[in-house]
Amino acid sequence: MNRRDMLRFGVGAIACAAIAHPARAAPSFDRFRVPEWSRRRRFVSNGFGRIAFIDQGSGDPALFLHGYPLSGFQWRDAVEQLGLFYRCIVPDFLGLGATEAAEGQDLSAPSQAAMLIALLDALKIARVHVVANDSGGAVAQLLAAHHPDRVRTLLLTNCDTERQSPPPAMRPVIELARNGLYVKQWIEPWYASRDRARAADQFGGMCYADPANPTDEAIEMYFGPLLSSPARARQAEAHAIAQGGNALRGIAPMLARCPVPTRIVWGTADTIFEPANADFLAQAFGNSRGVRRIEKAKLFWPEERPDVIVEEADALWRGAKA
Repeated sequence: MNRRDMLRFGVGAIACAAIAHPARAAPSFDRFRVPEWSRRRRFVSNGFGRIAFIDQGSGDPALFLHGYPLSGFQWRDAVEQLGLFYRCIVPDFLGLGATEAAEGQDLSAPSQAAMLIALLDALKIARVHVVANDSGGAVAQLLAAHHPDRVRTLLLTNCDTERQSPPPAMRPVIELARNGLYVKQWIEPWYASRDRARAADQFGGMCYADPANPTDEAIEMYFGPLLSSPARARQAEAHAIAQGGNALRGIAPMLARCPVPTRIVWGTADTIFEPANADFLAQAFGNSRGVRRIEKAKLFWPEERPDVIVEEADALWRGAKA
């Protein structure tokens, strides 16, 4: 079995498991758990801070951009499969995950994009495929608009758009963060009670379709670093505050001229971003490859449906070579 067949087998195995247990999220092959992910983590120190990332696999490089307040661990199951044939670069954004931002570092989307360019330069990677979710999608659009020579393809899932950045649901988070209360009133209780974090009216119920998500280990990976010190808590809140302005305002002409092949895959049960954003994005990009809708999928569906990410990414990336 060659590597391409292995990738297809992996997608099929995940899909079959999801069909067999439709009430549950598609399972992982259990390779990238917390100890393995932590062991593989690397760091690059530069003017932005100490940037944490995973560098897994070989072949054409791909960059995976997570949402807020998650970390690159969001992509673990998709990377497990795509890493069989591609080089997967999975960073933690400034102020989130294991990345430690430099003192006073701006944490807005433009600065996050600049940090990623510096990371790619440090790794001597000229061009990447980009996969993004949630607030990571805003950063991805900035990369494609301002650095189209660095982006080979773009796969966007539920995320910010020029018409909705930030989404209304983010406003309470931003307000709490401005008052220094977001971590204390939301993150700390979720971390202390994993069942509370997964409740229907809390983080899990708002952002995941499967009531078993986020898993205990995901909660540990996402929230643990943000509670590790007062400085990290302040950075997590500063990251939220930085989303208060629309970093995508005025980007439409650049996206219309952007030559990057762009595919949109959208969860239809998202309560954070409006469904209309999917078609808005597809129409905004000059080289759009259309929209695929995933029924009953919420904001962080890429974590629950790695089979879809693997299928769509592999098809888009192979198509870019044709």
